[in-house]
Amino acid sequence: MTLAVADQTTGKGQYQSSQYQSSQYQNSQVLSRAFAAAFGRPPSLVAQAPGRVNLIGEHTDYNQGFVLPCAIDFHTLVAVRPRRDRKVQVLALNYPGEQESFDLSAPEATPGPGWGRYVRAVFQVLARSGLELPGCELMILGDVPQGAGLSSSAALEIALLLALTALIGVQLPPAELARLGQMAENDFVGCACGIMDQLISAAAVAGHASLIDCRDNSLSPVALPRELSLLIVNSNVRRGLVDSEYNLRRQQCREAANLLGLTSLRDLDESALGEAIGQLPQLPGMRAGHVLGENRRTQALARAFARDDRAAIKALMAASHASMRDLFQITCPQIDLLVQLLDSVAGTRGGARMTGGGFGGCVVSLLPRELLPEARSLINREYPAQTGLNADFYTPAVVGGAHLLEHC
Repeated sequence: MTLAVADQTTGKGQYQSSQYQSSQYQNSQVLSRAFAAAFGRPPSLVAQAPGRVNLIGEHTDYNQGFVLPCAIDFHTLVAVRPRRDRKVQVLALNYPGEQESFDLSAPEATPGPGWGRYVRAVFQVLARSGLELPGCELMILGDVPQGAGLSSSAALEIALLLALTALIGVQLPPAELARLGQMAENDFVGCACGIMDQLISAAAVAGHASLIDCRDNSLSPVALPRELSLLIVNSNVRRGLVDSEYNLRRQQCREAANLLGLTSLRDLDESALGEAIGQLPQLPGMRAGHVLGENRRTQALARAFARDDRAAIKALMAASHASMRDLFQITCPQIDLLVQLLDSVAGTRGGARMTGGGFGGCVVSLLPRELLPEARSLINREYPAQTGLNADFYTPAVVGGAHLLEHC
């Protein structure tokens, strides 16, 4: 779900602020009023879930590895009210005129708009889990940029799951919400994603990134260096994971693990890869090399944050991007250019890398606040001249995970 969120370079800081909380209250009020106007009565409750940006650890989650994301203050909000019948009616404020409706007794009904796939997927995983849902009226409002690699789909899944389970009086832990969200994406939408996006959306800690071990789904909050600001640059190269080579990369990683006799690439070490590299086909070998290095870089970056080691932050983010470009082959010329421009501004004081599934989307950088205007100016000058595209800038707050906003 997308609102006009481009060019947000005011810098809200890394922690939840009164400005942020006021904005979320206003969004909730807008949604509640629109719900009442559309359905004739106010919602029973409103849930929200954030998008995320991954600071490092790309394509490691489905390999049972390590990732280091944080939740950002772009959200999807879901308002819900039960009905007395088995019908589900859904409206999305971001898409006027579009609606989704189906009967819980007839899930084979013809799908509606594209966002409706996610709604149906969430209902199906809840039914599979044995939770009996009533018919209901739903309304969705969001400002997570779509197609940018900031997890608009996970935010929608988690907000829906939280709203629907709260509606029937069931309180699931964040890890279970994340598991169900991943199941919706894998089994019903068709994207073989790992659990990172759903887990950080459900369980993030405000002001912190989370070092997630995707083998046991444990989270360790990691405070971000206070002198560095988060700057996300959207390349506006559109990408869609289901239709891209994302699923192919997962297949190649599985092939590499099988050839190496491993349950997953999480168990790979340098000596084993070195001994086997000559026997592996080229692409599985390259993919395995990326995962091995990225797991180590992710853990090292968490340690570098703790000691505010700017040189290490720069080196680790640069090495991650180079690995995604050369070994995993998921960047593109526009993304590589943005990283180059940001690195030229950061020098040794910060870092930049592609973030998300790849093939377009966003670059994430950590820069001293005083360098943000210079970074924006350089990109606004050079990026359109060399690519014909305009970049969008986001400087979001780092926020907590999904929660209920309001009982009406």
